[in-house]
Amino acid sequence: MTIQWFPGHMNATRKAIAERMKTTDVVIELLDARLPGSSANPALAGMTATKPRLKILNKQDLADPARTTEWLAHYASQEATGAIALDASQTPPAQRQAIIDACHRLSPNRGGLAKPMRVLICGVPNVGKSTLINTLSLKRQAKAADEAGVTKQEQRILLADDFYLYDTPGMLWPKIIVPESGYRLAISGAVGRNAYDDVEVALELLAYLKGQYTEPLRARYGLAADTAQQALCTQTDEEILEAIGRKRGALISGGRIDLQKAAEALITDFRGGVIGRLTLETVKQFSQWLVAGQRAEAELRRQRAEALEQRKGRGPGTRRRDD
Repeated sequence: MTIQWFPGHMNATRKAIAERMKTTDVVIELLDARLPGSSANPALAGMTATKPRLKILNKQDLADPARTTEWLAHYASQEATGAIALDASQTPPAQRQAIIDACHRLSPNRGGLAKPMRVLICGVPNVGKSTLINTLSLKRQAKAADEAGVTKQEQRILLADDFYLYDTPGMLWPKIIVPESGYRLAISGAVGRNAYDDVEVALELLAYLKGQYTEPLRARYGLAADTAQQALCTQTDEEILEAIGRKRGALISGGRIDLQKAAEALITDFRGGVIGRLTLETVKQFSQWLVAGQRAEAELRRQRAEALEQRKGRGPGTRRRDD
């Protein structure tokens, strides 16, 4: 399954961001700390190429601390780019000051009433922008909800007398060429529910967790740990999902497992952080996925171009050899 989701308002958002970039001093991209590479929007790269960028890894309290450190170092090593991590446990003044200080480091010549800092904040849907903005401004200015696509238009928020923050609707990109990223965006809630199948997404999540976070997965659902029973790593993803369904009481007539309910329970548990502090990709893993995705996309384009040339070569009046 290839997961794609690009509603019409996202194209309008892309145009609005491109226009706002003319008067922007710093661009903040809010990332999900559990999927820092997959939640980074490649469509922003070209639009923000000439602007200093601040990568904020949000929800760090739900992510693997060691991997968060690795991702912060990765982004901080890029030109004209800063990186910080935030979560809900930090006080609003501390969060606000961390963002203001980071932006001033990236654009030291801006500040004061004569030259106020103008910052654009963007990110994928449901990454926590609205919640963060409400926290920073100490009042409810942005509508927040645990679903993708709530914010539909740009909003301006005053963080200080000389610091303007422009919030934009969550935006994905027209084509997700990295299949692993599509699944992770769905797992995190960045993709609309009509764009994916819960069971298939849950199986993708289990395939990763049983190899990378075996113990948290086992502990959360009381899965077999002794040698008398089948080892978790040798079970299929479907078998593990069925076991989770039994533990969570997701049963239907005849004692069968309701895989849909089991999948929903697993995804909800991940989003709520109850399985543990998990990060679904390392820098190296994402880099490998990206290279593979780019190669596959390049090959697809080559095949399409070749097919187009063949059709042009035949022409409307040319008969095929086997006619």
